[in-house]
Amino acid sequence: MKDDLQQMGELYTLVAEFLVTYSFQLLGALIIFLAGWYLSGKLAQLVQRLCEARNIDVTLSRFIGSTVKIIVLAMVAIMALGQLGISVTPFVAAIGALTFGLSLAAQGLVSNYGAGVNIIIGRPFVVGDTISVCGVSGQVTDVRLGQTQLINEDRVTITIPNKHIIGEILHNSNAHTLVEAQVGVAYDADINRAIEAITQAIVTTVGTEADTEAEGNRAPVVGIESFGDSSVDIGYRYKVETPKLFATKYAVNKAVFEGLKQAGIEIPFPQREVRISQSASA
Repeated sequence: MKDDLQQMGELYTLVAEFLVTYSFQLLGALIIFLAGWYLSGKLAQLVQRLCEARNIDVTLSRFIGSTVKIIVLAMVAIMALGQLGISVTPFVAAIGALTFGLSLAAQGLVSNYGAGVNIIIGRPFVVGDTISVCGVSGQVTDVRLGQTQLINEDRVTITIPNKHIIGEILHNSNAHTLVEAQVGVAYDADINRAIEAITQAIVTTVGTEADTEAEGNRAPVVGIESFGDSSVDIGYRYKVETPKLFATKYAVNKAVFEGLKQAGIEIPFPQREVRISQSASA
């Protein structure tokens, strides 16, 4: 019992001496840390509001604000440790080595985030645009720091790592998709009448209300594409809203077929003339 009381007394004495010696340092470190925590949060909010006021993407604004908060907290932690008399040099060296190791292990992740920052700042496309890249196409639904998400007319979500977008050839048709097609008519057909019938079919099906450059669309373009073996190929190009791409394309093809039929324009099928020659011995 006496030994326990003696040990408790020694512990009390040790704690009391520590508090007497380092009480002001502990109090100062605590005040520095709490003040730094409060100021870092306020500064992060201020930076984020400034970024949003300058029309910077909300994702990038939050990223910048969080980065500022982390940097300020790191500086405050170093100041608090210095107030306690703890050398921060070993910690800085350890953090540097850890950061280097993580950067080597997470090169793909870092490159994705770097590419995401370039996309958000450079704005080669925004949410709602229709893009084609890396062999896929669709309408952009979300742009994140690490990845970009597309959706096609089949409601399939396509996720592309941002590092595969930066540096690639990117096609952006905004909210519309360009449709290119052609149909063959007979050589003896009235070409002007055929072009007029095709144009009318497209305008009637797609609609004229979106045929303005201001909305990213334009009137259909119709003309002679090429001269085939048995037909004059008339090409036509028009833009449609991406979510209605295939439905509109099929409707236009049907309208073109019916329009040419009503106009009395023949759509010839491929023909081949075969001649059989008889030898002199026969």
